[in-house]
Parts: sequence; structure tokens; C-alpha cells
Amino acid sequence: MADIKDPENTILMELKGGTVTIELLPDVAPKHVERMKELARAGEYDNVAFHRVIEGFMAQTGDVQHGDMEDGYNLSRAGTGGSDLPDVPAEFSKVPHARGSLGAARSQNPDSANSQFFINFKDNDFLNGQYTVYGQVTSGMEHVDAITRGEPAPEPDRMISVKVAADV
Repeated sequence: MADIKDPENTILMELKGGTVTIELLPDVAPKHVERMKELARAGEYDNVAFHRVIEGFMAQTGDVQHGDMEDGYNLSRAGTGGSDLPDVPAEFSKVPHARGSLGAARSQNPDSANSQFFINFKDNDFLNGQYTVYGQVTSGMEHVDAITRGEPAPEPDRMISVKVAADV
């Protein structure tokens, strides 16, 4: 496991292959970081599918409304929902969409991010300044690389559990 510098701002995501450690960026995107920690602490991300996984691009997950594979999962609706909480306004920055970065998924409206996010498989500079970056994978990227591809995948992978490291 990675050396954890700030447990309060570190996410431990359990995937089928092992643990992915994500360092959150509260100085860059405090509202997005708070939302992720709030949903993780409530257990909302547990068992949520990776509903959109594009080879050479990114893996998207976090639809807590339609993507929970243990409670109300709907393959055709996964990716269209969010949480019961209000949307989070954009927090654009100069932080690039580099390999392993965590970006806020949203609709065409920049202020529509809610619970969904994506992890970049490679540097995706064309997203810079258009989507909020609020985390970076510091270990376990090989587990992200192994996520089943598809839009949606017929048998998608899931986040088994998502925890704030300070709570473990």
C-alpha cells in the first residue's frame, strides 16, 4: 500500500484485484473532495458499477442512484443518476488530467457534478480546464487498468468498497 501522508484526504477503493489509493486534493477542489468523503463515509459508493470504461481513455463510476449492483442496479440507467445531495459547482484548476487523475463527471452544465467520477487511463490533456480534477491515484493503478471495458460492460466491475483512510 502507498505511503499515506494525509489519511483524512485519502480514499481507499477496493477493486477485485486489490486496493487503489487515491490522494484527494482539498486545496484544489474542496467541494468535490468533501462530497466524495461524505458519500464514501455513508457507504454510498460500495458496490457501484464502472458503467463507462473506454480503452485508452478512462473508467467512469459513482452513479449511486442507478449503479449500486447490490441495490436497485439498472444497467440501462447506470450513468444517468447521482446522489440525493445538490450538485457541486465546477472547481476548474491548472491540475492536468494526467494518468491516474480523478475527474468529476458531469453533464454539459459545468456545475452539474454530483457523485460520478472517472479515473484517467492516460494523460487526457483535452479535458484540462473543462472538468474538475480532485484526486490522484498514488498506488494500485494496475487494478484500475484491469477494469472490464464497455459502455456499459455486459458484466461490469464494481467498487467493492470506498473508504476514507482516516476511518479504517
